[in-house]
Amino acid sequence: MQTLTEQRKESRSDVSWPVSVWIPEANRFVIGRSCNVSKTGVFVTLPVTSPIRTGHQVELNFPRTEVLAKEKGQFARIKSGRIVRVDRKNLLQNAEIGVGIAFE
Repeated sequence: MQTLTEQRKESRSDVSWPVSVWIPEANRFVIGRSCNVSKTGVFVTLPVTSPIRTGHQVELNFPRTEVLAKEKGQFARIKSGRIVRVDRKNLLQNAEIGVGIAFE
């Protein structure tokens, strides 16, 4: 039996929002969905075919609504991060993997 230790430093907010992830090692974008987010990171679901692994550097693109884009002056929020967790437990149910990303 494996015991998991909570490593989060900030509280997370549940949010389901489209996100595109740029994976430089694969030279491609992958489209996924956020599950929860905090000041220090995000947990997203990505297709099982996503070429990622723990330690990869990625860039996240969180698109904004038109109203928010006008207010902020940009149509997307771009964040850099490092993959700290890849969860494959729901792989057979929905062909997705869960990915924990720490912002940098």
